[in-house]
Amino acid sequence: MIDKLGIELTEVSPERTAGRMPVEGNTQPVGLLHGGSSAVLAETLASVAAQAHAGPDRQAVGIDLNATHHRGVRSGTVTGVATAIHLGRTTASYEIVITDDRGKRVCTARLTCMILKG
Repeated sequence: MIDKLGIELTEVSPERTAGRMPVEGNTQPVGLLHGGSSAVLAETLASVAAQAHAGPDRQAVGIDLNATHHRGVRSGTVTGVATAIHLGRTTASYEIVITDDRGKRVCTARLTCMILKG
């Protein structure tokens, strides 16, 4: 999905992971950024952060994702930042804020990952 949507990671750590994605190619029929594309960006960023938290001997898997779409975007790039809410032994939760090129909030999401033994 990362390659298909053109997602580029720009920062990776357990506490904060960021990336961007082009709007073009990720739209719904009326030309707006598809909500599913925003959800994929959000889950990707938070899952990468959770995996960084889990470490090489464990695996992070998403168990709950929710997203609120605030505004439509027709062009340019969207940027997402996943910020840790909870970094535990068995779960990690993140808030993900996605903004447009003007810095306007497009989507707010939350992802919880379960940390599994490798």
